[in-house]
Amino acid sequence: MSKNGSSSNKVFGGVFWMAVLAVVIYLIVKHLSVAGNVAITLIGFGSVVLIHEFGHFIVAKIGGIKVEGFSIGMPPTLVGLQRTENGTRLRILPMLFAKEDEEPDEGGMTFMFGKGGKASDTEYRIGLIPFGGYVKLLGQEDVGPVKQIDDARSFANKPIGIRIAVIAAGVTFNIISAAIILMTVFLVGIDFQPAIIGRVVADSPAARAGLQAGDELIEIDGKTDNLDFSSITLAAALSGRDEAIAVKVQRRGDGPIEEMSLVAEKTPDGQMRQFGIVAAQSLTLAPIKDPNALRDRTGLQPGDTVTAVNGQPIAGHWQFEEIARNTPASSIAVTVERPGADGTTEPVEASLPLAWACTDGEGEAETDLAHIYSIVPRLRVLPGGIDPEMQTGDPNTARLQDNDIILAIGDVENPTYAELREVTEAFEDKPLTIQVLRADSNGVERPVTITVTPRRDPGSERVVVGFSPALDAEHPVVAKTISVPDGPAKLDIPRGATITAVNDKPVSDFSDIIAEVRRWDGQSVRLQYRLDETTEGLVTLQVAQDEGAVTVQSMLGEVLPFGPLERLYKADTPIEAIGMGYRKTVVFVVQTYITLKQLVSGLISPKLLMGPVGIVVSSYQIVQGRPLVYYAFFLGLISASIAVLNLMPMPPFDGGLIVLMLIEKIKGSALSEKAQGILAYAGWLVVGSLLLYVTFNDIVRTIGGLFN
Repeated sequence: MSKNGSSSNKVFGGVFWMAVLAVVIYLIVKHLSVAGNVAITLIGFGSVVLIHEFGHFIVAKIGGIKVEGFSIGMPPTLVGLQRTENGTRLRILPMLFAKEDEEPDEGGMTFMFGKGGKASDTEYRIGLIPFGGYVKLLGQEDVGPVKQIDDARSFANKPIGIRIAVIAAGVTFNIISAAIILMTVFLVGIDFQPAIIGRVVADSPAARAGLQAGDELIEIDGKTDNLDFSSITLAAALSGRDEAIAVKVQRRGDGPIEEMSLVAEKTPDGQMRQFGIVAAQSLTLAPIKDPNALRDRTGLQPGDTVTAVNGQPIAGHWQFEEIARNTPASSIAVTVERPGADGTTEPVEASLPLAWACTDGEGEAETDLAHIYSIVPRLRVLPGGIDPEMQTGDPNTARLQDNDIILAIGDVENPTYAELREVTEAFEDKPLTIQVLRADSNGVERPVTITVTPRRDPGSERVVVGFSPALDAEHPVVAKTISVPDGPAKLDIPRGATITAVNDKPVSDFSDIIAEVRRWDGQSVRLQYRLDETTEGLVTLQVAQDEGAVTVQSMLGEVLPFGPLERLYKADTPIEAIGMGYRKTVVFVVQTYITLKQLVSGLISPKLLMGPVGIVVSSYQIVQGRPLVYYAFFLGLISASIAVLNLMPMPPFDGGLIVLMLIEKIKGSALSEKAQGILAYAGWLVVGSLLLYVTFNDIVRTIGGLFN
């Protein structure tokens, strides 16, 4: 290349980087808060990488290996500082301002200052990219084989013991830093979700073991110290196939302690092993983006804490759900404590709408359906339960809306949930007509016809229409009557009929029917119905108040943003903090190791892995939304994970380099440069492919999160 061409490239490069710097400065000034969070994120994660490199650096120095460069931040070099015999040399952006006749490490913007003295082998650099760092050892390359250099200070010319110590130092420093970070975290104190059950998934290992909401796991696989909810998820995820995990359970409240064992099962998507335990929520509403909308719909606002439901004091979210579930009415009354600006609280009353769940199980069979004395109500669209991705297509075409009542799906009129599932499965990827009853702005109900295309849900492998159904409790219309094993006799009422009265007393909804029938416990009652303008009838019901008479269960008709239940985990003394930090570090190390093992064996999906992009995004979200102690905890996790990953026995990981040196020790000589090169490049090919894969998944998750 000509001298003029080279100079032009340097000018272009200089202009480009100056423009980039100008844009960065502008964005920082324009968005100071965001820039601050980004800076904390980069500094935090970069420090974890830098500590790893510092371990290599300090042990290499002690071992007499020439360290050519140690950089805070990644290339290109912004500033380089090195002591020489003639003074201290300062280089500024050497890659941009190097002259044609200069050595590659020299630069046009080079300054000397201070007195001369003994020259240093190492140039200390600050990279233009403020992320991590690196160390450059003489004769040691990250890509390709170790170079054979005729210098006693070269990495390759040092004894194997020193070389292994240098390579292992990065991992060691990461483990030590993780322990120190976590000790500090527990000395300050941090809130975690305790090992309390918020909900048990139907037909899960936990359900079959008899666990219920409000129970707390106080011992898991022999461990009792500082258990939190992650202890439950990790015990399940890291267990082997058909491995029974022994647990001790404190029954809800101050109930008895019971011992049992749980065998984890894979989730429906096949990506994780789980017990079927969902974390507990608190009774306090969390901050949301639009608190005014919440206030308009419910009368509640973020910061409110529920203290009573239907006049009954409660202390746990499981009690709230239990009362709501067992209230066969259209609404429940709640009392909340609302914090004031002066630090005081005031009681506030509100009424929350209830919806009736279609089933307590999968609902594939009629016997799973919720019913009232064998009567199954019609279906309606649960507010907030519509999947917008399923509502795509012509914007002029009618679409499902909240509270639409399902009149027909395909050829099935007044379908039950079981029939809805059957028809949906049959129409996978085919147009399906749904007729709904919809109220306009004046409350007038009119039928509307909608066409949807059911699709297979990749998360559960079920064919779905794109809405969450509930029972239409407000209209006493019969979708179907069913035979209930060991329950009430099937009533002979035609589909689509409206119940008009119980023992001649008019009723307007299913809550009225339940309340009126219960007044005649142990007696016969007459249910009167009307099918159309000319068809009327009545049936006789023998009232028996057993568990199978009414199986409908209520749920909130409005989604409330209850925050997670959290408990403070804080050491009382520095000695206790050391123990807590040490134990959590060991947990992180073991967790990472077993995760890698299960990844190889196929027990978990590689889709769950998180790469650099995912780590940075998660870091930013933590910094933005939570106290810094949570970010410190996350950095402790990342530091321990990096240590384990770097010990993997394949190049270019530190563990792979150690394996090559052990082979050299056994063999009596190092592998040839060609063999080392093949192994190194093969390792980078595997790592690069995996990095591209996890980065793609990180980007997809990040973009998906922006639109959810």
